[in-house]
This record gives sequence, C-alpha cells and structure tokens, in this order.
Amino acid sequence: MKTQMIKLTSVAFMAVAILFSTAISAQDKQKKKKVETIEIQSSVVCGMCEERVIENMAFEKGVKDVKVDLETKVITLTYKTNKTDEETLKKAITKIGYDADELEADPEAYEKLPACCKKDAPPH
Repeated sequence: MKTQMIKLTSVAFMAVAILFSTAISAQDKQKKKKVETIEIQSSVVCGMCEERVIENMAFEKGVKDVKVDLETKVITLTYKTNKTDEETLKKAITKIGYDADELEADPEAYEKLPACCKKDAPPH
C-alpha cells in the first residue's frame, strides 16, 4: 500500500513538472518570436543619409529590417523585442548623426556627416 502511494505521488509530481515546463517553453517561444515595427522621424536628407542609416542600423542587435523614406524623413525599423527596444534604437540613430523623434543627433557624429547630410542642406 505504501509503495503504491509513493508511485502515485511520483506520477502526479512528474505530470505537474511536465505541464509546468511545457507552459514555460511556450512562453519563451512567444517572447523569442515577438517582432515589432516602429517609425521614427529623423533628419535624413539624401541618398547618402539613407545608405548610412541602413548600413549602421543593420548591425544593431535585434534589427531585422530597415527602411528610410527620404520624402517624409521617416526611418522604419522592424526588430526583435527580446533583443532591443525603441529607445535603444533611437539612441543608435542619434549616434550615426541624425535626429530620432525627440532625441537630437549626437553633436560629434553630426559634425562628421558630409555637408549634404546636414539638417540645413537643401533636398537633393
């Protein structure tokens, strides 16, 4: 009788452990697969700006896709939420030398931009 009770307890414990680990695994998969797309208003002006942003942001951790619309000056980023966040991406854009929504471009990075990529440069 005692042996039967131990076996039943062991089976119940194993069942609970399996259910718990399955639930955790499912949650982890959801977190890993979560991808978001954001639009950031910037100070990009020309094709060189577009190339610079795409090249630099492609190496940012978690970034899956980068698009730059020169007409609206909007940078569209698709990224993995478990790898990075919106604020980190905005800061990365400012370090390239461009404004990112409410964040001003890093002054040192901005000074290194070619004249055609400065905020006051006419569209070309």
